[in-house]
Amino acid sequence: MSEHSNEERVRMFWDRLADLRAGMVGIKGTDRLVPMSHHVDHETGCLWFIAAHGEELTNAVETSPLDALFSVSSDKHGLYAHAHGTLELSHDKAKLDEVWNAVAASWFDDGRNDPDVRLLCLRLREAEVWTTTTSSAAFLFQIAKAKAVREAKPDVGDRKSTRLNSSHQYDLV
Repeated sequence: MSEHSNEERVRMFWDRLADLRAGMVGIKGTDRLVPMSHHVDHETGCLWFIAAHGEELTNAVETSPLDALFSVSSDKHGLYAHAHGTLELSHDKAKLDEVWNAVAASWFDDGRNDPDVRLLCLRLREAEVWTTTTSSAAFLFQIAKAKAVREAKPDVGDRKSTRLNSSHQYDLV
C-alpha cells in the first residue's frame, strides 16, 4: 500500500471514515471518550455529531469550543485513526437538516425540533492514520511473500500523520 500518493491517502482516510458509523470522541485533557455517530464533511474538515443537551460533551462546549480527540478503529474498513481538533456547538439549522436521520430521530421525542437537540462540529486539525488492505487475499499474499523472502516485511498498510491547514487540505508528514 505504500505506493499511494499523499492525495490518495487523504482521500482514502475521508472515504473510509465516511463508511463508518461511529467513533470515540472526548475532550482533550480528560481520560474519557464516548461513542458517537459521526457525519463526514471532508470539504470543511469537520465531523458532525447530533447530541443532546445535558450530555457530557455538549455541556463541555456549551460556552466555548474546546480541544477534542476522535478515535476510530475498523478491520472491515482498514482504517485506524487518532485525530485532534476543536469541538464546538453549532446552531446551523441547514446542517442539522442535512445530517438528520432516522437513528437521531429515535433519540428525540419531538424530532429535530426537540429543544434538547444539539449539533456539534469537530474541526479536525491533525490525525495519525493507519490504512490497511481490506482484501484477505492481498493480506495473505503479503504474509506468504514475507515468509518466502525472509528480509521482506509484509506491506499491508500505511501510517501517516496529517495536519489540517487553513484551506482544509491535508498535508501528510
